[in-house]
Amino acid sequence: MRGRLRPTVRALALMQEVERSFIGLEQIAARAQELRLQATGRLRLACLPALAHALVPQALVHFAKALPQASVSVHPEESPWLEQAMSEQRFDLGLSETSEAPAGVTLQTILQVNEVAVLPAGHRLCRKTVLTPQDFEGERFVSLAAGDSYRAQIDQMFAAAQVTRHTCLETASAVAVCAMVRQGLGLAIVNPLTALAMAGPDLVVRPLSVAIAFKVSLLLPEVAAPHPLRPALVAAVEAATTAFHAAA
Repeated sequence: MRGRLRPTVRALALMQEVERSFIGLEQIAARAQELRLQATGRLRLACLPALAHALVPQALVHFAKALPQASVSVHPEESPWLEQAMSEQRFDLGLSETSEAPAGVTLQTILQVNEVAVLPAGHRLCRKTVLTPQDFEGERFVSLAAGDSYRAQIDQMFAAAQVTRHTCLETASAVAVCAMVRQGLGLAIVNPLTALAMAGPDLVVRPLSVAIAFKVSLLLPEVAAPHPLRPALVAAVEAATTAFHAAA
């Protein structure tokens, strides 16, 4: 048509080449974005509720310093649901107290310490540096819930020592146990991670003369392509356990 430019065959060919180039650049940019998301993507961490209050926050401090742009989704889960979820590869890593590796999961013990006593500030037993089972004779006691494996070991310890406590309260949460002790409702025995996290002016922590082992296991699903940032989070967890040993 008069007054309008018409593209030549060469111009049309050049336009097609430019369009292909743009498509190629878009694909490169999209792939780069995928890699960025992978490098800063969300890790899924499953752990026992007690560890979500104590060990995990310290581990996340180390992780955030190393990878400030990455994010972690923390899922407190009770056993045996936690171990089952790990077998189903619903999480990138897990923290449990189990001694047996679930199917398709590698288990590594990363912390092994002993249960401790917690007392309200001002209690007469705070004068002692180490508590024996006999020290609990006749004392009000806040217990872990029936069915808890540590509850069973604690009961066995007192039974062997022929010590009678007044078990006035029980709960499934070690954090709740410490909160009740802090209010002067009794004495208790809990894991040292929770005890030290809750310790303060109103809550005193003392070791026991009898060892009741408490350990933490790292659970890693055996997948062909684990999350690329999983090793960094594992390193952060290990750093937190090292710091706990140094502070204990």
